[in-house]
Amino acid sequence: MILTVVFYSFVACTAIQIIYYLLFSTFLFKQKKKDAKTEHVPVSVIVYSKNNTSELEDYLPFIIDQEYPIFEIVLINNASSDDSIDTMKAFQKKHENIKIVSVENNEAFWNNKKYALTLGIKAAKHDHLLFTNATSKPLSKTWIAQMSSKFTFKRTIVLAYTKIKREKSFTNLLIRFHNLLKALKCFSFAKTGTPFLAFSNNLAYTKADFFKVNGFINHLKIKNGEDDLFIRDAATKKNITFTIAEASFTETDAQTSFKEWFQDVRITNSLREHYKFKHRFLLGLFIFSKTLFYILAAVLFFFYPYNIIGAFVGVYVLVQYLVIGFSAKKLQETQLLFFLPFLEIALLLIQISIFSANLISKPNHWK
Repeated sequence: MILTVVFYSFVACTAIQIIYYLLFSTFLFKQKKKDAKTEHVPVSVIVYSKNNTSELEDYLPFIIDQEYPIFEIVLINNASSDDSIDTMKAFQKKHENIKIVSVENNEAFWNNKKYALTLGIKAAKHDHLLFTNATSKPLSKTWIAQMSSKFTFKRTIVLAYTKIKREKSFTNLLIRFHNLLKALKCFSFAKTGTPFLAFSNNLAYTKADFFKVNGFINHLKIKNGEDDLFIRDAATKKNITFTIAEASFTETDAQTSFKEWFQDVRITNSLREHYKFKHRFLLGLFIFSKTLFYILAAVLFFFYPYNIIGAFVGVYVLVQYLVIGFSAKKLQETQLLFFLPFLEIALLLIQISIFSANLISKPNHWK
């Protein structure tokens, strides 16, 4: 009796996981409906920076050299203690479309990124806004053109992909795999009309979207979540779209250590309590069913005909490889496929340890 319950629980978990991966694959299919597009709208590119002198020197030229008729660059210097402001001014002297917003710390909004972004948005000349960070760079000279081309009169929030810079380490593989899974969730849920994720260094929306929800006012005291929590408040199935075109990609520097990345993931996971209930439920069910799938599969291999259990595991692996494989190819992350089983199990164990750590205490290192 108990073995039968365990087996059917395993079958249920397998089915749930396959359904999730089929859902994740939906973003790979083209949208059928086409809305009337806005042609070459003027764009304000908002670049957030805090103590990023070297990154500004390295990556800002990739934005300056964009092939787009009308755009300005709004550089936000959020109370940097390095030479960021001098670097910004040096670029401004050479390029008249650069505007600098220098943010000073104050008692009410000490080191608050959302406050700094709000000042940058208010200073922007154009209504269509494209966001990135000083630690990121566009991978194409038509990045602005690709992102702005997704704006229509109805679709005014645009999601896009940010790659993690490739390095030779297992930690980097983990970070990139985690980032790829985020992309699958981000774009597939947007495609199915229930958006809740975004990449903060590759995101576009209009001033009207921002002011319609009073900006970040609902979560201003939460020092992270300027992307996901804004999407929570502002995005609907009618006003959001996304692009996975290669020209829309940006690339950002990877965390320098496993400890730093682990802490960042802890902070990101702690934000989930502020998501809508349906999104908390869907994320929780995905992790819970995957964990139970592996545990029950391991147990049943010893107490149930191994060929039956192997068949279920085989179907799961096939579906997973197909979905992640096509997604990785589209998002230029094919190297991850060679390490998929190891990365999935390692990431699952990390997620469980993060969940346990966050139950004991909330992460207190806020950037």
